[in-house]
Amino acid sequence: MSPPTIADTAEVMRTTGWADYALLDSGHGRKLERYGPYTVVRPEPQCLWSPRLGAEAWDGADAVFDPTDEEDAGRWRFGQPRPPESWPLAWGEVRFQGRFTAFRHLAFFPEQAANWAWLDAQVRAADGQPRVLNLFGYTGVASLVMAAAGAAVTHVDASKKAVGWARENAALSGLAERPVRWITEDARKYVQREVRRGSTYEGIILDPPKYGRGPDGEVWRLFEDVPQLAGLCAQLLSENARFLVLNAYAERISGAALAGLLAEKLAGRAGRIEWGELDLVEARGDRAVGMSFFARWSA
Repeated sequence: MSPPTIADTAEVMRTTGWADYALLDSGHGRKLERYGPYTVVRPEPQCLWSPRLGAEAWDGADAVFDPTDEEDAGRWRFGQPRPPESWPLAWGEVRFQGRFTAFRHLAFFPEQAANWAWLDAQVRAADGQPRVLNLFGYTGVASLVMAAAGAAVTHVDASKKAVGWARENAALSGLAERPVRWITEDARKYVQREVRRGSTYEGIILDPPKYGRGPDGEVWRLFEDVPQLAGLCAQLLSENARFLVLNAYAERISGAALAGLLAEKLAGRAGRIEWGELDLVEARGDRAVGMSFFARWSA
């Protein structure tokens, strides 16, 4: 069997706004976004340009995240009246809660909407009910998109709180009875056990953080640990597997690097590896913010 082919050029997966989300403006190291009825200002150092909207739009935001020196840490400042702790949002058939977390995001990553659309299409094109593994699944939006499309999903995250939020999102979406297994465990430990069991999946999503800790204190470091985990995931792909998606937010990585890793780990399989970055597109459509890098294999 010939090895997978790596695409010659990068692909940009562009997420534009939808009914419950929009990137309204950006500049001077910040983003002005709308999450449902609320406007939010968050830091984004790569927005090197100047904002287009006036001070009234920015100063009138319902919530502003003030970063500290520690990466991703900081605190929220709220306007009056103060927004609720959580509120319902939607993408397609999936409903989920927006929340002000301690790590500047709102309990989901809007740039992943381009990935959700791709995953939805992959599941709907599969024969029968594909088995899909979502590692570092967080609050479960991707898992629920695939469940709504007809997949049997195994959702794994080390955070008990995140898995609890994911279950809440499933109930909010009317998908609580779909075949989704919610597992709180270190991703490496789970995958190692699945390899020993001889389990297989038709699709795998691997969306690790740069750094993290498992429920028993296990330490995750992206550059040191992702090669082994990607190799283990390759062993879990069934003969009829359709996809393996690898996403990373680290500044020192690239889509090309992720593609090279997948090509090595999938050396015994045909198919194609696409790679590139995920972008958030401003409301005017002529400016975008690169948010993460990806590589994805499809049969």
